[in-house]
Amino acid sequence: MLTAKQHELIRFIQQRLEETGISPSFEEMKEALDLKSKSGVHRLISALEERGFIRRLPNRARALEVVKLPEDAVMGTPRPAPANDPVSAAMPAKAVAPDPANDIIDVPLHGRIAAGAPIEAIEGQSSMPVPAALLGPGEHYALEVSGDSMIEAGIFDGDYALVKRADSARDGEIVVALVDNEEATLKYLRKDGGRVVLDPANGAYEPQVYEPHRVQVQGKLAGLLRRYH
Repeated sequence: MLTAKQHELIRFIQQRLEETGISPSFEEMKEALDLKSKSGVHRLISALEERGFIRRLPNRARALEVVKLPEDAVMGTPRPAPANDPVSAAMPAKAVAPDPANDIIDVPLHGRIAAGAPIEAIEGQSSMPVPAALLGPGEHYALEVSGDSMIEAGIFDGDYALVKRADSARDGEIVVALVDNEEATLKYLRKDGGRVVLDPANGAYEPQVYEPHRVQVQGKLAGLLRRYH
């Protein structure tokens, strides 16, 4: 499941490719998504690339290719194939995707996690029902988000982060990071030389920089749930 900003960016890139045949510049993407800096665009592109939605084309400037779109994103209108087009006529009809399963899975709910300054390490409290379609393979747990440091990634105070358990992650992924074995936070992960940087997605917050031994990855963001009151 993509964050709101990731979803918005891939739709914008696909729209520009359909209109002009050229992917938008980082400045255009920054303005379209109302981000404060291009670093936010870099993080979103890295996350989309990691999840297999886009691909950078080598040896070409401003070259991004949309590999796939989110299931609920329909861009453009297919052009009808000419009646005498042997290639199109020979292509098999695309299989219709089955309806998603309505199975519900109870995942552990481990309290609140900071999307701001780190807070005390979370402990398991209860469980939370989650549609199975939102979860991929692997072991997952849920956390209630506290704070606003990830709002530019579409993660808001009171959201529920669905996290896949993992002890490592790549640059640009949103992770649950445990600092000094006692404080947990939700941030973008970035390596800078010999240091680990936990980047917020809110210009009002500064990156948190640590020595590698102080930070443990506890999981990677897999999805979000939001309740409307």
